[in-house]
Amino acid sequence: MNVPAQIPSWTLHNHTFAWGSRTYLMGILNVTPDSFSDGGQFNSQSAALSQAHHLVKAGIDILDIGGQSTRPQAIEIAEAEELDRVIPVIQAIRSQLDVPISVDTTRSSVAAAAIAAGADLVNDVSGGIYDPQMLSTVAHLQVPIILMHMRGTPQTMQKLTDYQDLVKDIIDFLQQQIDAAQAAGILREFLAIDPGIGFAKTGPQNLSLLREIAQFRALGCPILVGPSRKSFIGQILNQPDPQQRVWGTAAACCAAIQGGADILRIHDGAAMREVCQVADAIWRPL
Repeated sequence: MNVPAQIPSWTLHNHTFAWGSRTYLMGILNVTPDSFSDGGQFNSQSAALSQAHHLVKAGIDILDIGGQSTRPQAIEIAEAEELDRVIPVIQAIRSQLDVPISVDTTRSSVAAAAIAAGADLVNDVSGGIYDPQMLSTVAHLQVPIILMHMRGTPQTMQKLTDYQDLVKDIIDFLQQQIDAAQAAGILREFLAIDPGIGFAKTGPQNLSLLREIAQFRALGCPILVGPSRKSFIGQILNQPDPQQRVWGTAAACCAAIQGGADILRIHDGAAMREVCQVADAIWRPL
């Protein structure tokens, strides 16, 4: 499961990410009223700051801050509202915590404002598709970007789950966006990929992706996987409450690590840190 030597390390806010040495954790901080698992819990600045401290204490490596919910059926908010949600939170966190910060956005204007406010990288769930200025903006900012696979919008994506070949179709899309990013001027070593668990995928398709994570190594980029608390886990466990899916999330994270995932995007920092420590000891022997 060794990462190819050609994938260079990242340095984000004086933190080194040596791909293949261990699994890194991206802690989710949704400053939204309507996210599927924690909507409304952290959409005040004080609550968001408190959760940021909690996640950092739990051992997360990157804090991912998003102001636009991407759950199924989520309504798109105005650009000004997204900026109002995320920029003050990023500024407050940056003033208190020495942690790499990712901005979870599909808008180039929000990405640029977030980096100016102290964020270190961009996490675009559209893979650079929604905003035609995103890739050129990130190239100008000279920061990494995570390109995720999805189809349609949060309102339509769960109707767009027909694939000729699930893994191949997703790899082809990600390769297309890697090429587009490089053509826009983004350095290859600043690119990471995400197969998009839960985005335009059925429950069985999510399981298939978790079984096949290793195939994405061929793209030569760090791999992010985000199974945390998602509905396919709830379906298996007959558990409608996303916050009660921690053990199911742990199992999905183990599968991702076994397949070679480099980053796990999660809600439950302390629990998933222990999962990573044990799974890394099994599958990443020194």
